[in-house]
This record gives sequence, C-alpha cells and structure tokens, in this order.
Amino acid sequence: MKIYKQITTEMIEQDLRYLELLSHKFPTIAAASTEIINLEAILNLPKGTEHFLADLHGEYEAFQHVLRNASGAIKRKVNELFGNTLREAEKKEICTLIYYPEQKLQLVKEKETDLIDWYVITLNQLVRVCQNVSSKYTRSKVRKALPAEFSYIIQELLHESSMDPNKEAYINVIISTIIDTHRADDFIIALCNLIQRLTIDSLHILGDIFDRGPGPHIIMDTLCDYHNFDIQWGNHDILWMGAAAGNDCCIANALRLAMRYGNLAALEDGYGINLLPLATFAMEAYADDPCEFFGPKTDPQNNPYNNKTLRLMGQMHKAISIIQFKLEADIIRRRPEFHMEDRLLLHHIDFEKKKFILDGQEYEMRDCFFPTIDPANPYRLTEEEAEIVQKLHYSFTRSEKLRKHMKCLFRYGCMFNVCNSNLLFHASMPLNEDGTLKEVEILGRKYKGKELLNRTGQLIRTAYFADEDNDEKAFALDYIWYLWCGKDSPAFDKSKMATFERYFLVDKSTHKEVKGAYYTLRDREDICDMILDEFGVKGEHRHIINGHVPVKAVKGEKPIKANGKLMVIDGGFSRAYQPETGIAGYTLVYHSRGFQLVQHEPFTSTQKAIEEGQDIKSTTQIVELSSKRMMVKDTDKGRELSIQIEDLKKLLVAYRTGIIKEKAS
Repeated sequence: MKIYKQITTEMIEQDLRYLELLSHKFPTIAAASTEIINLEAILNLPKGTEHFLADLHGEYEAFQHVLRNASGAIKRKVNELFGNTLREAEKKEICTLIYYPEQKLQLVKEKETDLIDWYVITLNQLVRVCQNVSSKYTRSKVRKALPAEFSYIIQELLHESSMDPNKEAYINVIISTIIDTHRADDFIIALCNLIQRLTIDSLHILGDIFDRGPGPHIIMDTLCDYHNFDIQWGNHDILWMGAAAGNDCCIANALRLAMRYGNLAALEDGYGINLLPLATFAMEAYADDPCEFFGPKTDPQNNPYNNKTLRLMGQMHKAISIIQFKLEADIIRRRPEFHMEDRLLLHHIDFEKKKFILDGQEYEMRDCFFPTIDPANPYRLTEEEAEIVQKLHYSFTRSEKLRKHMKCLFRYGCMFNVCNSNLLFHASMPLNEDGTLKEVEILGRKYKGKELLNRTGQLIRTAYFADEDNDEKAFALDYIWYLWCGKDSPAFDKSKMATFERYFLVDKSTHKEVKGAYYTLRDREDICDMILDEFGVKGEHRHIINGHVPVKAVKGEKPIKANGKLMVIDGGFSRAYQPETGIAGYTLVYHSRGFQLVQHEPFTSTQKAIEEGQDIKSTTQIVELSSKRMMVKDTDKGRELSIQIEDLKKLLVAYRTGIIKEKAS
C-alpha cells in the first residue's frame, strides 16, 4: 500500500516517544483510521471567513452591530436565499431579527395579530439561513457552537430537508411542538445567535479598543465572551495596560483623554475609577479659570452633560494635563536613553511675559493660567496633586473589571500576528530613511524588525505580571509609557506627541507631529516584501494589514497600497475622526474566494436599528480574488492538520507492523 512506501521503520523509531504518547489518545487502528478520515475531510472544506477590524476607540454600538450583521454578510445571504420570493421589507425584518433577536421579538409580539403563523414562517426562514451559514463547517464544529438545551433539535433541523416528502411531516412536527411548548422565543434567539456566530469564523482586532468613544469596557466585555479572536495591541491599548500596571503617566494620559472626549462613564461606571478627588481639586484650583480650551469634544446633538458638568470636565481636563506633564518629567529625567528631553516644556514658560520661549524664539500662549506650577520648580507636584495621583493609582490598580479586561488583552493579544500569509500589526515598523529596518536600543542591546516587536511585547508583560519590584520591572513600567508616545515606538513612531503645544501654543506649526519613515515607505511594494520576509511570511498572496492612521477617504486616499501588498483599515470607527475620514470604518473580510473591503457609513443607533431596521450602509470593494476557492488545506490550520495526519499515518503503520501494540478498548 502507498502508506507503507511513504513511511519507513526509521521514521517511526525517530518519533517513537511521541507516537507512544499519541497512542493513548488513539489506542487502536480503528481510532487512528477514523481520525485520519475526519481530518482529511476537514482539509477539503472551504476556509472559514476572517474579519479584520481596527481602531474601534470605544464605539461599542457600531462595533457590536458590525459583529451582529457580519459586516453586511448576513444581509447578502438573506438576499441570495430569498431573492424575489420576499419583499424588501420582509427581508429587512429577518435581518433585524437575526441581529437583535430579543429586542425584535418584543416589538413583533406587540403588533403581530397571528403570532403562531409568524412563528412557523420565521422558524422555517431562520433554519434556511442557518443551514446556509453552517454549510462550510463540519457537523462536529457546528455541534460545538450549539446551545446545549437546543443542540439535538437544531442538528435535526439543519441536517434534514423539509423538501424531502419522507421528512416533511417530521420537520413540521418539530417546529409546531417548539411553538406549542412556548419555547419559540428562546429557540429563535438561539438560532439567531448561532447564525451570527457561524458567519464570522475568526475575528482579528488590529488595536486601539480604548479611548475617545464611550464604551471600551463594553467592547472588552463582548470580546471576553467571543468565540474566536485575537488582538494586536495598539498604542491606546498599551496606554491602558500601563495604567492597569500602575504607571502614573499612563494613568494621567488615560484620564486626560477621557476628559477630552467626555467619557466619564467608561471610567466611573465601566471600571469604578473614583474621580471625586480629582473633581474636588479641579473645582478649587481652577475656580477662577474658564478652562475654555479644555471643554470636552462631545457631539452637540447627543451630549448627555449639562453646562455645569461640562465646565467641571474642562477643569478636571486641565488639572490632569498639568499633572501629566509633571509626572512625565520624572521618567524623562530618569531615562535619558529615551531621548525625550525635548518634551520637558514647562520650564520654557515665561510667567511674567505670558510667553513660551524656546531656542530664543517667543511663542504666544492662548492660556497661561497655572495656579499649581511653581516657576522656580515647575515639575514638582503640589501636595494636593501628589495625593490625587496616589488615589488614582489605587483605583486603577485595584479595579477588578479592569484586571479582567487586561487578562483578556494579554491572553489573546500581542504586538503582531502572522495568520494565513497576513502580517498584522497596529501601527508601524520603525525604518531608516533608506528603507532598512531601524535598530532601536533597549537596555543596551539593539533590536529591529521582528525582534523589536517581540522584545516590546515581553516588556509590556513584565510591567504587568512581574511579581518582584526589581530593575527590570521598573524599566518595563517606564518603557510601557515610552511605547505610548516615544518616537522609536512601533506603536507610535512619530517625532513627538505634541499635547502641550496643541493645548497652549497659538502657532500651529508647533503642533506638527512628523511621522516616521515607515508611513511613507510602506507605499512601496519592495519595502512591504522586505518586512514580510523579516517575519517569515510565506505565500503567493501575502499582505501587511495595519490600522492606526485614519484613511482620509473623503480626500480620495485609498486603503489599499503597495500594489495590494498593504491594507490600512483604520477608516474612522471613532466619531471624532469621521469628519476627517468621511466614512465610519472598514471591515476587511477574507473568505474562501479572496479579500473584500467593506466601507461603512456612520451608524445611527441600536434603537433605530431595532425599531426601524436601519442597518449600517456598507459598500463592498473586491480587493483580491483567488483563481480557485481556498480550502482549509490552504490555511495555517490546514498545515497543522496535515502534520497531524502524517503523525497518525505513522501511528497506523506502527500498529500494523507491531512496533506499537494496540491498547484494549
């Protein structure tokens, strides 16, 4: 037989120890043979659909809707299945039910006159949709996704056809019995959730879950319970990881951004951060300051705050900003190797002239009211400020919810990921002007490319998890802040973070943050190929996928660059960026036939989606189509399964030649 010719006794003896272990799981020829047949069959199924999202920035309603509608895929499937047999309004009703089953059922029961008839029709329609989305998976995989209480019934409905005259009565009785036993609502909810789950096989989040939007904690709750996902950390995620680890500069920055975008709920309700000490201090210290340049950036139409609260947030925003500049000075002076002395700016303020003086040049200041800054020692915290920092430190490091979310970020996240010939990282790969990989010095050793991202990932983990307070942990805690805003940080890679200049200096030329070489050189195919080689990415069609820099679609900028080698999918989920991008985010979808880029219009609200069936308007662009349909065998998972098959074949030969004895069943 062919299998005997391929596998020699020497090959078996080389792997004998491993094969002995494998024999405990597959103790007989029958068990090993069955698993080989099963795995070979899986290899010839279509690859699962991957969804890539970036820069969610707390916009939980839009994020959850995109997950529920699978970036428009469910709507397309409903259209394909029911075509002209249903009116558009009826297809819209089915889609809304699939997205929001609990809420939609309540509305249906309020207005539907013949609920039994509606249940029968709807259950049959949902079963058809579910059969369609489950068709590319094994029965075993679908079974594992099923809710336990309805597992058997759903399996029967999925794998039997009401078109078969021998089964028609059987199927009809199942559906009528579900209704008669008053389980129709629960069954519909279970089917809808299953459709959502099976439509997206795996989810990749390319960073920046936190900041700007109102619900990063809600996004994290969703992800913690999601069936299959990974995260590539962005600079805003790293900032919150640093805050949770106890870096006071990261805490101050996270608070400043929350005040800037009016997101008190994420802090207080989401993570239980006690903001009362900061609020009390800010009201007293800045009682005579209008703080007009520190008012939160909120949507005037959906602003939940009154004028008194807005004023208080402005005061808190300014207070924490000054505290941040003082705290950062400590790290900058403690770590000269960070080369961030140019970020020490408070001592350049001339408090008498009310000017900012740098290199002999005077700059006009739009705000020069600093009641907590001592001109003789501008970087010293006042006693009240030091006490606030201590209390905020306690709140961040003791928050149970934050700890849970950090555990999720560390468990499913890293600086980069290589998956199915795609290299995923949030922001940048530090490069020299000539396109070579830039060497970055960390603790006396130089790193570049893949080594650099691995080392930064290790330091982030050390900052959070190291038990002993030693020099390495102290450095890692400081470095996690550097990753947020340092010029050689792969999560940032700009000349500076011009926070002080944007807040206080009139001259807009001082606000400019010069991007690193990667952001211009990445348009070149040869540069992308060099980076892909560095990370060992193989395949005829290989890509880099990034987020971080919003694509200004409104100005004609394209997300596909370097002749298709690079895809930038930050399209502006954050409402704050939407005037700049002109759209409301991208989803990159990679299914068995190739890549599609889905461009989203702004999401109105969950309420309107439920009540009026308002879906996110999305435009789909084909990025790359495969000449043949991709199967599981063409993926990373397929290569793993192929190795397992080869090992099982060796075990089979070992059994048949007597090298390993079958075990009693």
